[in-house]
Amino acid sequence: MNIILADNQDITRAGLIYLLERMKLGDDIRIATDKIELMYRLKEDPTSVVIVDYTLFDLNDVSSLENLSMRFKQAMFVLFSDDLSPAFVSRLLASVPKSSILLKDSPMFEIRACIEEALKGQRYICQHAAGMLVATETQKDEAVKLTKTEKEILKDIAMGMTTKEIAAKRFSSFHTVNTHRKNIFRKLGVNNAHEATKYALRAGIVDEAEYYI
Repeated sequence: MNIILADNQDITRAGLIYLLERMKLGDDIRIATDKIELMYRLKEDPTSVVIVDYTLFDLNDVSSLENLSMRFKQAMFVLFSDDLSPAFVSRLLASVPKSSILLKDSPMFEIRACIEEALKGQRYICQHAAGMLVATETQKDEAVKLTKTEKEILKDIAMGMTTKEIAAKRFSSFHTVNTHRKNIFRKLGVNNAHEATKYALRAGIVDEAEYYI
């Protein structure tokens, strides 16, 4: 399996080559200086691990990576960059299954671990990027303002109750509870009870011990 370095920064590329040689992977290194050369390298070995600096390389946007991953489904893409936004990371992880995130301020043990996991076809997300995603989700949670009634109904939804059952429990009409349900989903930006339940657990509206009984 080849390792393709798609990074236009000489010092970064030199550092990666040094590290890969220390990991006994020096013979597997290939260099790509632009998208055309990257595609040529991938055609040579579609199972390659691609270490790419998205912010400096010849890629226009995340769609370019999505297209590459669809064309070369066996390749593993490691995003190794200085700065990636939480929105970019979330979209990448959702749309490119064989991708890993590694920021350039990651310690050496994480860089080694990421490369080792990529060679096994496994995803790796460095601690910095993972923390960034958690912080973003927390901010979203804090921005949501549910009323007392909405929280109570959300808890019932999370515990598996149907709209009809919740209406009977609350001595309310089906229409009233259904309206609350729609408002809750709209505020949370979710489309189904499963996603709403994940929010309820994360926000502490439902106790995990109670939920898993």
